[in-house]
Amino acid sequence: MTPITEVEGRRVPLSNLQKVLYPATGFTKGELLHYYATTAPVLLPHLRDRALSFLRYPDGPDGQLFFAKNVPPGTPEWVMTAEVPRSEGPARMVVVRDLASLVWAANLVTEFHTHQWLVQSPDEADRLVFDLDPGAPATIVQCCEVALWLRDRLAADGIEAYAKTAGSKGLHLLAAVRGGSSEETSEYAKALAVEAERAMPRLVVHRMTKSLRPGKVFVDWSQNAARKTTAAPYTVRARRTPLVSAPVTWEEVADCGAPAQLEFVAEDLAPRIQDYGDLLAPLLDPKGAARLP
Repeated sequence: MTPITEVEGRRVPLSNLQKVLYPATGFTKGELLHYYATTAPVLLPHLRDRALSFLRYPDGPDGQLFFAKNVPPGTPEWVMTAEVPRSEGPARMVVVRDLASLVWAANLVTEFHTHQWLVQSPDEADRLVFDLDPGAPATIVQCCEVALWLRDRLAADGIEAYAKTAGSKGLHLLAAVRGGSSEETSEYAKALAVEAERAMPRLVVHRMTKSLRPGKVFVDWSQNAARKTTAAPYTVRARRTPLVSAPVTWEEVADCGAPAQLEFVAEDLAPRIQDYGDLLAPLLDPKGAARLP
């Protein structure tokens, strides 16, 4: 029998709650669902009105991983979906707007990935994103150095940036923008990545070419493309341990001297949220969105 729980008046079937998803720490599917249910007040505003891609890992990070962009079979009729433009023709994707939909989606065991635009206005980018990805032996410590440079460079253009861990090796920078298309945002992001490489040639690379990346930070500007998605704030990642893409303060970025300082697992988030609230809340205020120069 699959247990069914009631969430905000919706009946949500939950399965395999005792299943260990992260063998290294014993973290179970039930604990994952508990994490999402308790983190919902800060997570949901970052998912609402965004089409979701799911990176599913039903047997844990060591099992099969697969991306699901279209609405999964068996999706309840009360889960919101939206038609989104794609080069090969429109597709329907899930939009998680409420706690019941979040718990249903979390039961699929998934990382949540979002576009940098809202389903109401797919032609306008409302987020600018940089994914700072270190090539070994570089680590998140070097990403922090690059992030501080990018923060100041964006500030010079009147754009305020916020940081979160990728929940894997690197760091994500996010900013609220308005008035531009995904193409325009991508062009601007690429120009800044090129500028960063010129300013810090021993530290930064703006091209994806693998041979260029050892010991450097790849400033990935390409996730601003309309079709691309980025791991959402607070999503748990399919890594060896239940690492979270966790918002961090600029003080934490500036003070980072070892990768472990910016590694947060699911259990770490409740006290952080209690102390800081949602560090990315300013991204949700349309009045704070900047126009691209």
